[in-house]
Formats: sequence, structure tokens, C-alpha cells
Amino acid sequence: MTARTSLTWLFSTILAGMAGVTLWASLSQPVWQWGGLVTAPDRAWTIATLCDAYAGFLTFYAWVYYRERPRGRAGWLVAILLLGNIAMSAYMLLALRRWRPGEPVAALLTRRAG
Repeated sequence: MTARTSLTWLFSTILAGMAGVTLWASLSQPVWQWGGLVTAPDRAWTIATLCDAYAGFLTFYAWVYYRERPRGRAGWLVAILLLGNIAMSAYMLLALRRWRPGEPVAALLTRRAG
């Protein structure tokens, strides 16, 4: 499977899944009726929000997978799925630390050598 096919599959699945969970939550309870922090958690929108967060985590991980060497990928996947934006911020800070002065932004965004 090519990288293009894999990424198309990943992002099509995320798009369909998020559209489905948002439709389900909307049919369960209009978003403007969500009680948020002032009432007991509203199940449908809580689930939709978690799905949205993990879709974002997987989207970010697709870039990490591209950038990292095979031996580091699994650890970053676990960290991102367990710690979310904490791990994502830590990854970015490490990437920024490795980014040498004078290098173009493309060097930050593209695959690391080796």
C-alpha cells in the first residue's frame, strides 16, 4: 500500500467517523442544549468530543510517523494516545530544539535524516 493510499484511507476514515459521531450526537441532543460544566455530563457530546480529540491525535501522529525513525514511532504513538496534547507539545519542543538556526521551516516539517 502506498503512502498516499494509506493517508487517504486514514483521513477518509476520520472524516466519515467524525461526521457519523457528530450526526449521532446532534440527533441525540442539539449542541445548544449541552449542559457543559454546569450540569451532569451529557453523554452524546462527551463521546463526540473524545472522538474529535483522538481524531486530532491520530492526525498529528501521521506526521510524527512520517518524521520519525521506525524505532521511535511506537513510543510516540503510545505517548500521544495516553497524554494527548501534553505529548504533542513535548514532541514539538524536541523538534524545535533539533531545528538548527538558519534552516528553512521545511526542515522542521519534513522527515529526519537517518
